[in-house]
Amino acid sequence: MAKTPTRGFSSEKMKQYFSDPSFRKRMSTKNRPRTRRERAIIAGLIALAVLIAIVYTVYVVSGLPSLEQLENPTPELATKVYSIDGEVLDQFYFKNRTYIPLEKVSKETINALISTEDKDFYTHWGVAPWRFLRAMVKNVMTLRLREGASTITQQVSRNLYNLQGSRENPFDKMTRKLREFITSVQIERTYTKKEILELYLNWIYLGRSAYGIAAASYTYFGKQPADLSLAESALLIGMAKGPYYYDPIRHPDRAVERRNLVLSQMVKAECITEAQAAVAKAAPLQINSMTQRTLTGIAPHFVEYVRQMLLQIAEKHGFNIFKDGLSVYTTLDSRMQRHANRAVEEHLAEQQPIFNKSWNWAKHQDVLALALDKTIRETFVYRRATSAHERDSITNALRVHRPFIDSVKGVWQGLQVGLVVVDPHTGGIRAMVGGSDYKSFKYGLNHTTQIERQPGSSFKPFVYTVAIDNGYAPSYELLNQPVSLVMADKSYWRPENADGSIGGKYTLRDGLRESINLIAIHAILEIAPKERVAEYAKRMGITTHIPPYESIALGTAKVIPLDMAAAFGVFANEGIYVHPNAILRIEDKDGNVLEEAVSERREVLSRETAYIMTSMMEDVVNRGTGIRVRSFFHYPAAGKTGTTQDFADAWFVGYTPALSAAVWVGFDDQRVKFTNWDGQGGRAAAPLWGRFMQYVYEDNSIKLPAQAFIRPEGVVVDTICADTKKLATPYCPEKTTEIFNVKHQPPPCDKHTADWREGEQPAGKTRF
Repeated sequence: MAKTPTRGFSSEKMKQYFSDPSFRKRMSTKNRPRTRRERAIIAGLIALAVLIAIVYTVYVVSGLPSLEQLENPTPELATKVYSIDGEVLDQFYFKNRTYIPLEKVSKETINALISTEDKDFYTHWGVAPWRFLRAMVKNVMTLRLREGASTITQQVSRNLYNLQGSRENPFDKMTRKLREFITSVQIERTYTKKEILELYLNWIYLGRSAYGIAAASYTYFGKQPADLSLAESALLIGMAKGPYYYDPIRHPDRAVERRNLVLSQMVKAECITEAQAAVAKAAPLQINSMTQRTLTGIAPHFVEYVRQMLLQIAEKHGFNIFKDGLSVYTTLDSRMQRHANRAVEEHLAEQQPIFNKSWNWAKHQDVLALALDKTIRETFVYRRATSAHERDSITNALRVHRPFIDSVKGVWQGLQVGLVVVDPHTGGIRAMVGGSDYKSFKYGLNHTTQIERQPGSSFKPFVYTVAIDNGYAPSYELLNQPVSLVMADKSYWRPENADGSIGGKYTLRDGLRESINLIAIHAILEIAPKERVAEYAKRMGITTHIPPYESIALGTAKVIPLDMAAAFGVFANEGIYVHPNAILRIEDKDGNVLEEAVSERREVLSRETAYIMTSMMEDVVNRGTGIRVRSFFHYPAAGKTGTTQDFADAWFVGYTPALSAAVWVGFDDQRVKFTNWDGQGGRAAAPLWGRFMQYVYEDNSIKLPAQAFIRPEGVVVDTICADTKKLATPYCPEKTTEIFNVKHQPPPCDKHTADWREGEQPAGKTRF
């Protein structure tokens, strides 16, 4: 039997309970007085609710930004890399953002923002209560609808202090909105309305990695925010609602529709007239997207070179190059870089077809098999395979897949190039093309700083420099005779001239001009000791190991192109070596200098030796192996070609009074190589050097003077006897001119003078 709720009733109430149905109904379970146990449970529930409210309040408050964060916001700012002529080469960032003051934002942009996002911005105190409550109700009542109607200040609090979350549930949304509410009020108490607008416009995300109005203006229109038109301002502000959905490149129709809606809102807010809106709505989309350009820029190999240097410097100063908004001022000249890119592109367009005609894969099946195996192992599908059987199946299939084979052939027989240009007086790198992939470079090999290749005959100037610096004149003669040298392994090394010729004598000048191997070998054996050659090369800037072997006279020691450009710069800079550098200075976001470059400088040659070597290498360009330079460039220049064994590498390293440049042309895998004389440095590399110099010297915006090399006072031009190589007298039968270091100038020729005194008139000569 069910228990009756009569506990605690008096006798009279007991009688009334059983006799009066209405009383009995009033005294039902839900209306009866609470028992002590029930009151205790209710009190406990209330206490629990209060505790939950306290804990939740603490949880909400714990996620709020501190007073320090409110007063000193720290945005993630992109680091910008500038050329020496003021152009932005590239940026490093987690978020592509450039902070700018509100004064540099167009009035149309500000009006578009307020009209669209928060028309009551200037009257509310950070939040609109009714809009806030409506958003809270939506969060509680539905799992799908997204709340909106946030004020500009709330959006600042969300973005600036990272209050937003991904894939929020209604509880998280409610919590976030409460935090936004509180933070927005704090922001309004901390900042002026102008400062809040500035914060918003610098934090807003507008797609394509562009954070802030400055980055977006540059990304989409290639201009500053102050220069945005009404239509452009409306487009960017409209994109804030959904940067991907309203992307003007992917979805132009949506972008235009959204832009026009923003313009209509501006008309309602009386910021613009109907006529102005009509003109702006009729304006076509003219997106000057910088996206592709910023992926690589005009100098990707150089920028990556700078990035690696910055990461090392960052350890010392404790900055982060991806979010601290540094300004990095470099030595690269954007105008020269564009000329370098053009020269490389034109040169490869000529040389690649020539090589393709000469290279026959049928004769190099071993190389093709190696190329296929290596490429297959690098494919995604091969690396994803989970068993040896699956990998074997993939390998067998790709080895006979014609399109795949053809693509591998194209890559492996593709010419690679390295061109690096240095100012010999400052060491500044003015241009750098690190490979034929400069249009799509992504952290690949830089063929100016990361390869070590044999320089061939372009190393010979170091041999002749030792001879000249130690008193030998350019007119000094050596035999063009074969030699046989015993190597460390007891084998014999018998170097030969490229054309197989032997016999006769050649001066140092002629030996260098015609790049005669045996003359260079005799020089290192007789007048330029190999140990001294290695020492000089190191002093002049070669950083790789130079073993003291006779074979280095023919360029068997490996070198780096950047080192070669800097070393030849010693001749242009009158004997002074300046270490190549890429960064002039680094500034923080406030303009404070963190690091400033101080170039390493040292005197390694006398001015006289440097000039005499220049004179000899001018002959190389004017009438020697580097003559093809003159097909393009006709100003004073000096340099040396280089060709390695079996035409594996082609070089030309040369300089003018203002610039020193090294060119390397070859292949990533040296099993692929030139097959004939088209792979000579004079054909495969020198024309590229000439093209570049022609474009630079003809550029009126650069204005390089077409000056000659300056002859120091310690060098004289004199007449010598052709047969004795001594200073000529009136009685020499054949005369020629030569330059000499005054300290080492030869004595007058007395041979023909003595003959004359004996009454024997030299043949074909009359007495003066």
